[in-house]
Amino acid sequence: MRSMRALQNALSRAGSRCRRGGWGHPSRSPLLGGGVRHHFSEAAAQGREPPHIHQPQRQDEGIQRWMSVGDLFLLSVAARFPREPLTAWDWCPLGRSGDASQSGMLSRLGDLLFYTIAEGQERIPIHKFTTALKATGLQTSDPRLRDCMNQMRRTVRESSSGGLLDRDLFQKCVSSNIVLLTQAFRKKFVIPDFEEFTGHVDRIFEDAKELTGGKVAAYIPQLAKSNPDLWGVSLCTVDGQRHSVGHTKIPFCLQSCVKPLTYAIAISTLGTDYVHRFVGKEPSGLRYNTLSLNEEGIPHNPMVNAGAIVVSSLIKMDCNKAEKFDFVLQYLNKMAGNEYMGFSNATFQSEKETGDRNYAIGYYLKEKKCFPNGVDMMAALDLYFQLCSVEVTCESGSVMAATLANGGICPITGESVLSAEAVRNTLSLMHSCGMYDFSGQFAFHVGLPAKSAVSGAILLVVPNVMGMMCLSPPLDKLGNSHRGINFCQRLVSLFNFHNYDNLRHCARKLDPRREGGEVRNKTVVNLLFAAYSGDVSALRRFALSAMNMEQKDYDSRTALHVAAAEGHTEVVKFLIEACKVNPFVKDRWGNIPLDDAVQFNHLEVVKLLQDYQDSYVLSETQAEAEAEALSKENLESMV
Repeated sequence: MRSMRALQNALSRAGSRCRRGGWGHPSRSPLLGGGVRHHFSEAAAQGREPPHIHQPQRQDEGIQRWMSVGDLFLLSVAARFPREPLTAWDWCPLGRSGDASQSGMLSRLGDLLFYTIAEGQERIPIHKFTTALKATGLQTSDPRLRDCMNQMRRTVRESSSGGLLDRDLFQKCVSSNIVLLTQAFRKKFVIPDFEEFTGHVDRIFEDAKELTGGKVAAYIPQLAKSNPDLWGVSLCTVDGQRHSVGHTKIPFCLQSCVKPLTYAIAISTLGTDYVHRFVGKEPSGLRYNTLSLNEEGIPHNPMVNAGAIVVSSLIKMDCNKAEKFDFVLQYLNKMAGNEYMGFSNATFQSEKETGDRNYAIGYYLKEKKCFPNGVDMMAALDLYFQLCSVEVTCESGSVMAATLANGGICPITGESVLSAEAVRNTLSLMHSCGMYDFSGQFAFHVGLPAKSAVSGAILLVVPNVMGMMCLSPPLDKLGNSHRGINFCQRLVSLFNFHNYDNLRHCARKLDPRREGGEVRNKTVVNLLFAAYSGDVSALRRFALSAMNMEQKDYDSRTALHVAAAEGHTEVVKFLIEACKVNPFVKDRWGNIPLDDAVQFNHLEVVKLLQDYQDSYVLSETQAEAEAEALSKENLESMV
């Protein structure tokens, strides 16, 4: 085991070399010598961190460097959280390679979360935690955080702390959701800088709000009553980050937005080959409610009324009307993460009373024998009218869109709702046929799968990123939401969401999926400069973003060396209490951090390091024994 640890340390030293920058007290090495002095003076003058000088190592390289036999216990963490990829963070508990205690690792994650949010305070107000949480995009109502939030409510009721959490209480509250919360605060979600992204979205929303064109659909009496001033946009990413602006809690009918969802359910339950015996895949080039079939004598696609009616007839053919509707509604509920789902009986009745065109389509399909044998055409029409009358809000609708963006897995529940085959087929047809007679132009200008409805809704999917639901009842002459179309076009003009925006040599747009410079360029220069300047906040961010807090410069000096030499007590406390860094690392002169603190007469730091060294030796010995025993057990189980 000791040889393994020696190998790890050697590899770590090799991987953390930096070409320039001597660190520590001037008597120890040329602290601001050469090019580094220029970088630091410029950074200090502008009040920012120094520029980064090399790119970060790849995650898989970090895993190879840090993984050892004694670390195999972490495979159990992967088994518990299968959707969260293991990185160097998971294989390298902060500053202590070889620590084989899973609970110890999770405890340190909790400590780092606490220190990051507390910003030097001993206790955290609960509202401060929830505010910081919302900044990452997570909501306190997120089903994945139910245990955490319930524990916090119990803590408030049972304790006399007045809504303040010390480190132990905080650990108790977040322990059940520690991996999700760590990913959130490490900015490891699909949109790392969520506040910046939503700021852009809000500005686009406000610009579109000024538009006044379009008319509310009047051919269905109930829809004619819609308020033309309604305007709301909600989004949900594939990691469950949420944002809403405008009238996003007002229920509205899905109408034609239900067509791709019904089709996806049919594909998931019946398969592609069977469904497409009765409906085609090509755009029709005709109005959505035209009585027309393709050359094979079947409806052109599932996004026109004829195709949607046929798809409705395929679902649960052996069940009665109520069972069919309940079956589809359960699917829709799962896609929406069990968020708001209603039914407008008034709209349903209005559809039936004024649906002469749809009845004509139904009889035409029946005449042309487009339905499977034994299908009741009137029952199929009833189900079609019912599904069009299902109500959602922008918020619940955005989760449904995000389920499609996430390959059929609901991002806020983790439940697999639709098959991958169904999602692929659905997004393909939405891209080519989803926007009525505007589908070609929408594919050209926006380049994303979408479906519009006469209720003024637009369901938009950015595959592998997010889903959005827009609502604005005034429609343009082609039957699409006037504001919604403008919003989608502006969104894609700013961000590289268009299907072909990532081609080489294309004009550069903003990419919200790209991590910020601080996260991407994690270098020893920034780490040691933060220690030198006493910037504990920067150190918290670095630690939580999976940076190795024991990195060394070419003089083998670590952040703890620098902080000890400069007498930054709070930095030293953070490094030894939260990061558990090794206090016995020697620089090229053979000095450990304690030697620096003694030489420059920082007595408080000396006392801290002396106490920490005693406990560190003891805990290292225990950890080594535990790791040795666990590695044997893991090897036996693998054999």
